[in-house]
Amino acid sequence: MSGVIDEAAPLGEADPAALAGVEVPEAVKRQRRSWGLAFWLAAGWLCLVLFCALFADWLPLKSPVDPAVRNKLSPPTTENWLGTDNLGRDILSRLIHGARVSVIISLSAVGIGGVIGGLLGMTVGYFRGAIETVVMRLIDIILAFPAIVLLLAMINAKGQNLPVICLTIGFLSIPIYTRVARANTMTVVEREYVRTARTIGAGHGRVLFREVLPNVLPSVLAYALVAMGVVVVLEGSLAFLGLSVPMPRPTWGGMIFEAKRVLRDDPMVSAIPAFTMFLTVLSLNFVGDALRSRFDVKEARL
Repeated sequence: MSGVIDEAAPLGEADPAALAGVEVPEAVKRQRRSWGLAFWLAAGWLCLVLFCALFADWLPLKSPVDPAVRNKLSPPTTENWLGTDNLGRDILSRLIHGARVSVIISLSAVGIGGVIGGLLGMTVGYFRGAIETVVMRLIDIILAFPAIVLLLAMINAKGQNLPVICLTIGFLSIPIYTRVARANTMTVVEREYVRTARTIGAGHGRVLFREVLPNVLPSVLAYALVAMGVVVVLEGSLAFLGLSVPMPRPTWGGMIFEAKRVLRDDPMVSAIPAFTMFLTVLSLNFVGDALRSRFDVKEARL
């Protein structure tokens, strides 16, 4: 029956149209369900990148590190679909294996920054007061510290390896997620279903994880996809500067760095990894913006 709220439904999950007693037109329902062609193309590209990162070792590819100087700068052939680089290594193989570094670093940064920063932001946004003041001042200090200086210091102290890069970028991501989670939490805690939960005697833990977290999490995850694009570009920049994982392990930024030596002779050697990075970042932005727009609209109707 339209306009009737299911009593068994959790607080805060009732249909806004049902709350208002208004029948939603079918055209509006189809618009809400439609993601658009650009979203699905972007999501498909991201799935392809993830598949390559996970199964690169099992794909029938040539070695991404063994040189074949006699075959250097070869154009695309049936054996080398995207040609070879200045050392005769298969570009497609290096491209697919290089996706693994970008995926590992971006997922690690999202995992560390999203979990720690999200929980921290949700906590200070809920309790407010002195704890919020102290935490947010610390966040401001971290944001003010030059990120590249910290990265250089960690790499110099601990070595140029993947775990150090993942942990450092993850740590630098915490302040952004803290701010996003805090801003969303401050909005959620003012809603009627949160106030109702407090009124009926629900503890802080139940309110945080049963009422606040489910409504804050979608926005944080949507932002995380956009932030992953920033991390991919950052890793590529570090690799171009020679500060990412050591050679000969392939990375997209490292491929661009090595290709600058033959930029005039064969610009495609650098254009291919650059275009791959561009498509990946663009897809992350498309998917992240689509999710964020949908969740923002949902929250605006509550």
